[in-house]
Amino acid sequence: MPAPPSPTLSELFAAHPRDGGWAGFLLAQVEGTKPMLWIQDRMAILEAGRVHPPGLPNRDFIHVEARDAKDALWAMEEGLRCAALSCVIGELWGDPKVIDFTATRRLAVASERSGVAAFLIRLGGHANLSGARMRWRIASAPSLPNSLDPRASGVPAWDVELFRARGIPPGRWRISHEADRFHLVAGTGDRALGEDRRLRA
Repeated sequence: MPAPPSPTLSELFAAHPRDGGWAGFLLAQVEGTKPMLWIQDRMAILEAGRVHPPGLPNRDFIHVEARDAKDALWAMEEGLRCAALSCVIGELWGDPKVIDFTATRRLAVASERSGVAAFLIRLGGHANLSGARMRWRIASAPSLPNSLDPRASGVPAWDVELFRARGIPPGRWRISHEADRFHLVAGTGDRALGEDRRLRA
């Protein structure tokens, strides 16, 4: 799976507003040795729920509840000035007018200057013009078989589409994450993708 050569702004769109699979895909890429800044605007909290710290692999994080998208974007840009963070996550609902090319370009530049990865989560939003370097659509997929109990859930999996990236061709993959690595997963009747083919996180 393609990955940016250095920290930048990635934009993630949930395949469905109620599909939370994007969170697992995102958190699998976050460095666990530094705290992360997670910002949610009010509508994202009302529609999708507040971040639940016990469910995070890295509980060393700062949560900000922003009044609206404008405040959330401001908080993201301010957070990206702090090199002590592992990443800055902005979770926004819908298509606020303030989420435009200029605003996203500012986030991308701030991320690249500080070396802190930025993730803009667009719940219920549309892929309008953006300055994000990588743009993803994420959907939950059936988990992999559990080798110990066939009735239990296995390793989580996602259907991911990279529909825009600077210098990287677009593509679609079904992936899982295990042992700190992304792996390609063969779909039903698809033997072209072996389980041993590994992806870069």
